[in-house]
Amino acid sequence: MASSPDSDSGTPRLYLASASPRRRELLDQIGLAHTVLRVPAPPGEDEPQHEGETAADYVRRTARDKAERGRLWMAAQQLPVLPVLAADTTVVLQGQVLGKPADRADAARMLARLSGSLHQVHTAVALWHAGQLQEAVSVSEVRMRELTEADIARYCDSGEPYGKAGAYGIQGLAGTFIAHLAGSYSGVMGLPLYETAGLLRRVGILLP
Repeated sequence: MASSPDSDSGTPRLYLASASPRRRELLDQIGLAHTVLRVPAPPGEDEPQHEGETAADYVRRTARDKAERGRLWMAAQQLPVLPVLAADTTVVLQGQVLGKPADRADAARMLARLSGSLHQVHTAVALWHAGQLQEAVSVSEVRMRELTEADIARYCDSGEPYGKAGAYGIQGLAGTFIAHLAGSYSGVMGLPLYETAGLLRRVGILLP
């Protein structure tokens, strides 16, 4: 039997092809009723970056791939046809992509590298609708304060670094680490609302 998607209250206006509670929270914030598609993910925490692929190209590709997997899953499960929204976030330090940490040691290494450094957060949004794929990218600049070994250990103990690009989430305890942000808070969180609203308007989905 096909598994049912997780439904929000109200009549859903699109599918969210992401299990991220943060992205769901952001859609709730703007009053957009949606349904989460529990699409099986490829093996591994992150899709590999192709040789020679820039961070901007990488995050666009992975967001498009998520939207396409969501579209195919919708069809395979014979679900009602709705637009499919997907997003992907990556942290970039000195041109290198920092994905989700594999374990505590990996998280600690990432946080030590980000400590006191300026880095970029790229979040791509892809929207599949009526046979077309719309996309947009938000790029934000973030600087963390200097972190001590004790800071990093306590943060790793909290469990927050895991499942997050760059081993931190701005909406949680790591919010106290952020000394500077230029760009989109919601983009760093995982779904840039300005860019997302623009894509939705293109396909006729108006927000309250």
